[in-house]
Amino acid sequence: MAQNLDGFERYAVYFAPREGATLADLGARWLGRDESGAPVAPLDAPGLPAPRAALVRDAARYGFHATLKAPFRLAEGVVGADLDHAVAALARARRSPSSLRLGVASLGGFVALSPSASAPEVEALAAACVIELDGLRAPLTAGEAARRGGAGLDAVEAANLVRWGYPYVLSRFRFHMTLTTRLSPTEAAQAVEALSAAFAPALDAPVAVEDLCLFGDPGGGAPLRLLRRHPLA
Repeated sequence: MAQNLDGFERYAVYFAPREGATLADLGARWLGRDESGAPVAPLDAPGLPAPRAALVRDAARYGFHATLKAPFRLAEGVVGADLDHAVAALARARRSPSSLRLGVASLGGFVALSPSASAPEVEALAAACVIELDGLRAPLTAGEAARRGGAGLDAVEAANLVRWGYPYVLSRFRFHMTLTTRLSPTEAAQAVEALSAAFAPALDAPVAVEDLCLFGDPGGGAPLRLLRRHPLA
C-alpha cells in the first residue's frame, strides 16, 4: 500500500542505502530501528564509551541517512504530492554519483560515516536538492532559526541559514551519516575505534548513492519515516 504523503510536520530529502545492503542492515541495527521505524535487533559493538541506546538517542529519531536537504515545512499551498513529484523529477534528471568509500570519523564530536576522499558528484547532487526544491519550503520561523543558528556559525553558514534554511549547505556541505550524539574527544576516539570494527563488513566495498529518498517527520519526537525512494538516472 502506498504511503500517505500528507499529515507530516516536515519533510527531508536523504540518501539512505537500499534495504538488503550490508550498510543498511548495520545502520538499522546500530540505531535499533529500520527506515520505517520498526525495531530491529541491536548491533553489538564492544568498546563503546557509553551504552548504545544513549549514544544513538538523537540519531535514531532521524534514521540512518545522509542529509541532502534538511527537514523543512512545506510552503503555503504546497502538498506532499507536489514535493514528491519535484523530487522524482530531480532524480530522473541526475545521474547516480560515483560510489563512495566511507570510513568512521569524528566530526566535531559527532561520530559518523563520511567519505575518505572528496566527493564532488555527491556535493553537486546535494546542492541541486537544496536549490531546486527550495521553492517548496516554508520560511524558517524565529524558533527554527534559533535552533539551527547560534554563535558557532561563521558568516557563510549564517548567510546559508537565512537563504536556504540550513547552515551546512553548498560550500559548507559534507556528506556524513551520523552515528552518535556529540561526545568528548576521548569518548569520540573510543567510539570511532569500536564502530570502525562493527561497520567493517560494509566499509570494505564502495557505497552506491542510487536514490533520492523522501522522508516525513510526523512530529512529536516520533521517528522520521521513508515515504518514497526515487532512483537516480
